[in-house]
Amino acid sequence: MSTSTPAAAEISLDIEGMSCASCVMRVEKALKKVPGVTDVSVNLATERASIATADTVAPAILIAAIEKAGYQARQHIPEETAAPAGTARGLPSWWPVAVAAALSLPLVLPMLLAPLGITWSLPPLWQWLLATPVQFWLGWRFYHAGWGALRARSGNMDLLVALGTSAAYGLSLWQWLSLPAMTDHAMTMPHLYFESSAVVITLVLLGKWLEGRAKRQTADAIAALNALRPDRARVRRDGQDIDVPLAQVRVGDLVVLRPGERVPVDGIVKEGRSHLDEALLTGESRPQAKQAGDQLAAGAINTDGVLVFEATAIGAETMLARIVRMVEQAQAAKAPIQRLVDQVSAVFVPAVLLISAITFCAWGLATGHWQQALLNAVAVMVIACPCALGLATPTAIMAGTGVAARHGILIKDAQALEIAHRVDVIAFDKTGTLTVGRPRLTELYGAAATAEDQQDHLLALAAALQARSEHPLARAVLEAAAARQSLSVPPAGQVRSVAGLGIEGEVAGRMLCLGSSGWMQQLQASAPALQARADALQAQGRTLSWLTERQAGEVRILGLLAFGDEIKPGAREAIATLHALGMRTAMLSGDNRGAAQQVAAALGIREVRAEVLPGDKAEAVAALREGGKHVVAMVGDGVNDAPALAAADVGMAMSSGTDVAMQAAGVTLMYGDPGLAADAIDISRRTYGKIRQNLFWAFIYNLVGIPLAAFGLLNPMLAGAAMAFSSVSVVSNALLLRRWRPHGPATTEK
Repeated sequence: MSTSTPAAAEISLDIEGMSCASCVMRVEKALKKVPGVTDVSVNLATERASIATADTVAPAILIAAIEKAGYQARQHIPEETAAPAGTARGLPSWWPVAVAAALSLPLVLPMLLAPLGITWSLPPLWQWLLATPVQFWLGWRFYHAGWGALRARSGNMDLLVALGTSAAYGLSLWQWLSLPAMTDHAMTMPHLYFESSAVVITLVLLGKWLEGRAKRQTADAIAALNALRPDRARVRRDGQDIDVPLAQVRVGDLVVLRPGERVPVDGIVKEGRSHLDEALLTGESRPQAKQAGDQLAAGAINTDGVLVFEATAIGAETMLARIVRMVEQAQAAKAPIQRLVDQVSAVFVPAVLLISAITFCAWGLATGHWQQALLNAVAVMVIACPCALGLATPTAIMAGTGVAARHGILIKDAQALEIAHRVDVIAFDKTGTLTVGRPRLTELYGAAATAEDQQDHLLALAAALQARSEHPLARAVLEAAAARQSLSVPPAGQVRSVAGLGIEGEVAGRMLCLGSSGWMQQLQASAPALQARADALQAQGRTLSWLTERQAGEVRILGLLAFGDEIKPGAREAIATLHALGMRTAMLSGDNRGAAQQVAAALGIREVRAEVLPGDKAEAVAALREGGKHVVAMVGDGVNDAPALAAADVGMAMSSGTDVAMQAAGVTLMYGDPGLAADAIDISRRTYGKIRQNLFWAFIYNLVGIPLAAFGLLNPMLAGAAMAFSSVSVVSNALLLRRWRPHGPATTEK
C-alpha cells in the first residue's frame, strides 16, 4: 500500500472586527485549533490572515472558527476592493463619527462655556436622550466584539471601551434616577457623567476612522501595481486585429500594442521596434528599447512604435501578478519582533482590568469618594487600549515594503526586511552583478609585421569562424566586426567546435583555429613576441583567445584577442554608498583572480575571493560571518549564486538573472543596478527604525498614561483622546516612510 504526503497549501482570509493586538492573538489561537493548520499569521494593519495547512482544509471551516471567536471573515480575493468594515452602503465611512460628534457636542458644551463665566447645563432627560444613541447604537460594535472576547475567555480593546463607558453611563443613570430620594428640590443637581461616556466613544470612533484611512494609504503600492493592469487587449486572429477582454487572451496569441498603451500580458516581441517605460514596474526610469526577440512585461507603457508580440504568460502567471503577490505576502507577514508584542498582548488586557479594579478599590477605600474612584478606574481602562501596540509593526512593514516596491526593490518577507537592517557585510557576485556580464573585444594584436597583423584582417578571420556561434566571446567578436562598417567578413566552411577549447574551420582556403591558451599549449604553438603582452593582459583580468593557422602540419599563431567585461554604470557609486553606511564589501567570483582583482580594485572592494566554485560560495558566505560576529547579505544573479543566496542571512537577487536565484533570495532587485542593494539596506534600516519608534511610543503611552489615570490625573475624556491619538500617531509615523527616496542615480521620483 502506498502512502502520499498531503500537499501543503496556503489560504488567505480577510477579517473584520479586529481592533488591537489582543484580537490578533485570539484569531490566531482559534485558527491554530483547526485540524490540519500548521502555521498562522494574522496582520492587524492589513486585517488579513495567512494560514498554512498540511492537508486540504476548506476555507469555510477556517471562517467558521473565526466567526466562533467573534469576528467576521471571508476568503481574500486580491483584485477586489472591499468597503471599509462597518460602513453602511451608500454612506461615507466617516458618518458614525459625525453623528456621534453631533450628539456629544451639546453634552460637552457646558464645560466649554464654563471658562467664559457662562453657567448652563442640559436637563438630565436631554443628557440621557443624547448619550443613549451614542452608547448603544454607535457604540454597539464595542459591546459585540467585547462579548465575543469574554466568551473566548480573553480581552481586547473593545472590551475595555465597553466596560469603561458603561460604567460612566451607568453611574450617571443611577445618580439621575436616585435624585428624588437623595436630594430635595432646593439642592444642587449632582454632576452626571453622560458626556464622559459619549465623548470617549466619539473619540475612539474618530481614532479608528483616522487609523483606517491612514492604513489604506500604506497599501498604495498594491493599488498602484493593480492599476497597471489594462482591462482589454488587441489580439490578432485570422488576420484581423480585435479588442477582447483581458480574460480572453490566451498563451500563444499575437497581441498588438500601439503607442501609449500598456502591455496587457507578458510576451516576446515578434515584430516592430519601440521603447517601453517600465518605471512603475521595475523602478528603471529610462525607457527601454525593445525589438524582435525581447521580453515584454505586463504593465509597461509603450512610448512610440507599434509592437506585435506573442503572449507567454497571462493572469496570475505574469511578472506583474507575481510582483503584486510578493508585496502582498511581505505586507501580510509577521516580523520576528512582533513576537514581543504578542507576548505582551497575551497578558495586557487582564493586567489592565486588574489595575482598574485595584484603582477603584484603593480610591474608594482611601477617600470614600466612590464616584471618583469609578471615574479613575474608567480612565485606566480607556487609556490602556492596546491599539497602538498591534499597529506599530505591521503599519511600518506595509509602508516600507510598499515604497521599496515603487522603486524596484521587492522584499519577499518581513523577516528579510528585519534582518537586513543588521547587515554589516555585503558580498557581490562579479559577472552580471557588478559587471555587465557581456564581454567585449578590448584588444587585438598581430604576431608579425606582415599584412596579416592588420587589425581589420585579423578581426575578419575571427568573425568568419564565429559567424554561427552563440558563445559570449563569439558575440563580442561579431559585435566588434559589425561596428567596423567597411569590414568584409569572408564565409567559413568545415566549422566545428572543440569542447572547452575553441573553434576551427576553413576560411579562404586556410585552416584556422581560434581558442584558449590551454589549446595553444596542446597544439604546441607559441609566439614569443606576444607572450609578454598576453601575460600583462591576463594580469589585468582579460580573457584571451589565440588565432592560429594550420599549415603543412605546423600551427602558426596569427594574433591575440583580449576580452573584458565592463563595470556596470552605478556600481562604483553603489560600493561607495555601502561604505558610507559603514558596511564591509566583498566579492565572490568564479572568474580568474586577475579579472576579479581588477574589478574589485576599480570599485574599491578590498576582500576578493576568486576562482570560487558554485558549491563553495555558500562556504565563503559562512566564512564572512566569522562565527556569527557579522550579518551577511549576498547579491547575485545566476544559477551558480543560488547556494550563496540561500546561505546568506539576506539574499538579494537581480531580476535580470535567473528564476532560481530569485527563488533563493529574500529580496529581488528589479533591474540591474547594484545601487539597489544599498537602497534595500537603507529602507530596511529606516523601516526597522520606525518599528522601534512605534513600539517605544506605544509602550510609553501606556507606561505613562496608566499611572496618571490611576492617580486621578486624567479624566475619561482626556484618556480617550490620548488613546485615539496614540493609534493615529503610530500609523502616521509609519506613513513618513513613503517620503523615502533611493540613493541610486538610476532611479528618479515617480
